[in-house]
Amino acid sequence: MAALNLKLRPLALACAALLATPAFAAATQEEMMRLLEKMNARLEQLEQRNAELEKQIKAPAAPALEGRIKTLEETQARIEQGLDSDRISENEPEITSRLKAVEKDALAVKKAAKKIDALDGLKAGMSLTTVAQRPSGLPKNTTDGNSQLNYRADVTVELPFAPIGDTSHKVFAHIRIGQGQGLNAPLSALGAFASAPNAVAFRASGANPDDSVAILGQAWYQASIPLPFGGFKPRSREKLELTFGKMDIFGFFDQNAAAGDEGRQFLNSAFVHNPLLDAGGQIGVDANGFQPGFVASYLNESSKPETWRLSLGVFGSGPRGSNYQRTLTSPLVIAQAETSRKFFGGLTGNYRAYAWQRSQGNEIDGTTAHQSGWGASVDQRVGDGLTLFGRYGQQIAGKVRFDRALTLGSEISGSYWSRGGDSLGVAAGLLHASSAFHDAGLRAVDVDGDGVTDYAYIPGGSEKLAEIYYRYRISKQFEVSPNLQYLGKLGGNADAASVKIVGLRAQLAF
Repeated sequence: MAALNLKLRPLALACAALLATPAFAAATQEEMMRLLEKMNARLEQLEQRNAELEKQIKAPAAPALEGRIKTLEETQARIEQGLDSDRISENEPEITSRLKAVEKDALAVKKAAKKIDALDGLKAGMSLTTVAQRPSGLPKNTTDGNSQLNYRADVTVELPFAPIGDTSHKVFAHIRIGQGQGLNAPLSALGAFASAPNAVAFRASGANPDDSVAILGQAWYQASIPLPFGGFKPRSREKLELTFGKMDIFGFFDQNAAAGDEGRQFLNSAFVHNPLLDAGGQIGVDANGFQPGFVASYLNESSKPETWRLSLGVFGSGPRGSNYQRTLTSPLVIAQAETSRKFFGGLTGNYRAYAWQRSQGNEIDGTTAHQSGWGASVDQRVGDGLTLFGRYGQQIAGKVRFDRALTLGSEISGSYWSRGGDSLGVAAGLLHASSAFHDAGLRAVDVDGDGVTDYAYIPGGSEKLAEIYYRYRISKQFEVSPNLQYLGKLGGNADAASVKIVGLRAQLAF
C-alpha cells in the first residue's frame, strides 16, 4: 500500500500544479473538491482489494489441496519402494511395473547383443555331395565292380575368439557323414596305384554298409601372432601361425587352386593330392582320413600381393599314431615352402615345394622302415579363365609300389562360352612302378575277392590315368558335374585291361 501511495503522490502534485495554471482559474472550489473525493474513494477501494489479496496469500492451504499433496507423496513412496525390488508385482503402481518391464526387455536385448558380438566373425558351411559311377573294362566277377552310388555331407564351423593383445586366434571344426565306398575297393583289389577313382566316397571307419555315422573329422585351434613381437600390428607384414589338433594335412600342405577339391573339381584322388602322399599312403592317416598334428607357419606379406610362406608340420601317422594311441612314436614330419607370384601380365600363380619323412613307413614286404620323399604343386593362371596345374612326387627312401608320380592338367572357366559359373577340367597322370616293386617278383591279384589268386604279373612301367569333367552351375548352391575317367596299365601291369568310368556328381553347398 505504501508503494501505491508513492505512485499517487506525483499525480497529486501534478493536479496541484494544474490548479495553479490560468486555464483553471475559472473553476470553482466545489468542483475541485468533488474531484478529489472521487479520487480518494478509488484509492480506498484499491487499498481494500490489496488487503484481501494479502489475506488469501497468507491463508493456510485448503483441505482438498492438502489431500492431493499427501496422495502424491504416498504414490512417490510406493514407486520408490517398488523400484527397489527386482520383482514385478500387480500390487505396485502401474508406472513401476511398466518401468521394470521395459528395463527387463532392455536387459534381454543387451544380453542377446552380447551373444551376437561373441559370435562375430563366425563362418559356417555345409555341402552334400552325391556321386554315381559306372565302370567298364573290369574283369568279370569283380566284387562290387558294378554301378555304384554314394553320398557325403560335410559341415564346417570356424569361430574366432576375442584377441589376446595383438594375437588373434580361432577354432575350426569339421563334421563328416556318408555312405558308400564307390569303386575304390574293387580297383584296390586289382592292385591299381590310383585306387581311389572316387575321392568323395566316405564310410566312417569302414563301418557296416547300413551305417551312416557322423564323425568329428577335424577340430583344431590356431593362433596368429604378428611379427615382430611387440610391434605395431597395423603395420605388421609378417606373422607366425601356430595350429594344433586333429586335422586334414592337405588343408596346410600340397594345396592347389585348380586340383584340390574333390567335391567340385577332379574326382580321382591322384589329381586331388600328391599320389605318393595320398594313394601311396605316405601320410598314414586314420581310417577316416584325418590325423592329429601340429603346424608352425611363417607368412611374409612385405611385397603383397606377392607373398611367401614357410611351414613345418608334425603329424601322428600309421595304424596307431594317427588315432591317438601312440601319436608321437613314428610321426610324419613335413616341411613346405610356398610363394604367390604374378606372371602373364599380373595373373596369380602359386608355387609350392615340400619334403617329408617317416621313421616307420610301410614297406611292400610288410615291414616298416624309414621313408622320405619330396614333391611340388603348381597352379598358374595364364588367361582370364584358364588355369594350368601340375604336381610331381619323388620317393627318396623306402620300398614302395610306385616311387614317382606326375599329374598335369587345366581348369577352364565357362566365361569363354558365356557360362561364367561353369568349368571344364582336363587332367592326365603317370604313376611309375618302383624298381623295388618290380624286383619283388610276381604280383598276385585276387579279382573277385575270394582269397584265391586269379592271375599274376611282373610290374613295370607306369600306370596311366586321365580325367575330364564339366561342372554345370544350376544355381549358386547347386552344381552338377558329368565325369569321365580312364585308367590303363593298372599297377604297372602291361596286360591289364583299361578301365573306363563314367560318373555324375551333384553337389549342394551353402
